[in-house]
Amino acid sequence: MILIQLPETQREAQPREWKQVADITAEAFAEDPVNRWVFGSPRAIQSTFRVLIREIYMKQGRCFLAGDNGATTWLEPGVASNFSTWAMIQFALGQMRYGKTGAIRRATALGDLMAQHHPTEPHMYLFTIGTRQSARGKGLGKALLRPVLEACDRDGIPVYLENSNPVNSGFYTAHGFERIGLFNVGDGGPVMEPMWRAPKEL
Repeated sequence: MILIQLPETQREAQPREWKQVADITAEAFAEDPVNRWVFGSPRAIQSTFRVLIREIYMKQGRCFLAGDNGATTWLEPGVASNFSTWAMIQFALGQMRYGKTGAIRRATALGDLMAQHHPTEPHMYLFTIGTRQSARGKGLGKALLRPVLEACDRDGIPVYLENSNPVNSGFYTAHGFERIGLFNVGDGGPVMEPMWRAPKEL
C-alpha cells in the first residue's frame, strides 16, 4: 500500500462512509457530459456511483474525504476493478428505476471502451475527484490531488485518469497530466480524454 500523507483537513474514508463518498461524487458529476449522456439524470448518476464506490472502490481501492465537501477515489498499481455479479444486479436495478432507456447498454459499452484504452503499465488510477457545488472554486480539488500526486512522485509511480468533461482539461494539465488519446463514448456521444502523468523528479 502506498504511504499517502494527508493534511489535517483530509482523511481516508472508512467502509461505513461509502454513501458519503458516493453522494459527493454524484453531486460533482451531476452535469458531467459523459455521465449525463450515459445515464440521463442526476438520480441515475447517484445510483451508479453508490454501487461503484460501495462495491469496488471501498473494497479494492482507496477513497479520501475532505470533510463533507470533496472526495477522490483511486486504485493502486496492479489492482483491477472487479465488478461482482451482485454489484451488476444492483447497478442494473438502479438504472431500470432511474436511468433513461438504454443506460445499461451504454454503460456496458463505455466500460469496454475504457478498458481498451486503459494503459497496461503499472500506475495509480484516479477514478473520480469531485466537490460539492457549494465548495467549488476554493482550491479544494487541488488540495485533494496534492497528497496522492506527491506520494506518486516520491515513489516514481505514474498516474492515469479519463477526463469526462472538457472544462477540466486545463485543471489536469496544470497538475502535469498530458492527453494520450481521445474517443467518443458512443454514437453521437461526447468525448472522453485519457490522460497520463509521469512522476516528477524530486
